[in-house]
Amino acid sequence: MQELTKAEEQVMQSLWSINKGFLKDIVEQFPEPRPAYTTISTVIRVLVRKGFIAYNSYSKINEYYPLISKSEYAQNRLKGAVQNYFDGSVTRFASFFTDNNEVDLRELEEIQSLIQQEIDKRKSEK
Repeated sequence: MQELTKAEEQVMQSLWSINKGFLKDIVEQFPEPRPAYTTISTVIRVLVRKGFIAYNSYSKINEYYPLISKSEYAQNRLKGAVQNYFDGSVTRFASFFTDNNEVDLRELEEIQSLIQQEIDKRKSEK
């Protein structure tokens, strides 16, 4: 899967938040000052070409919808980050968060709980 540019990702974030919509609906998702319709339209055309967005045509108006979910894209990006910055090691990736002083105790406990739940689930499946 290709990586999105910042502008492409912003358009996708807008589209993911509304699930599907017309150009005006996507533009309205942006904070003020909003980009020009022509700018967003150009980015949408690129995203269609890249296979991230498709559309239904109603006369001369297109209704756009994502072909890739936000979670699919996030998972792909996260895989790439683990590969590029942590030598493919999920353990090193997790260690990065435990060594980070910005992660508070409550968040570490939540992470621990999620991991324990997944361990228990996988053990019960065997």
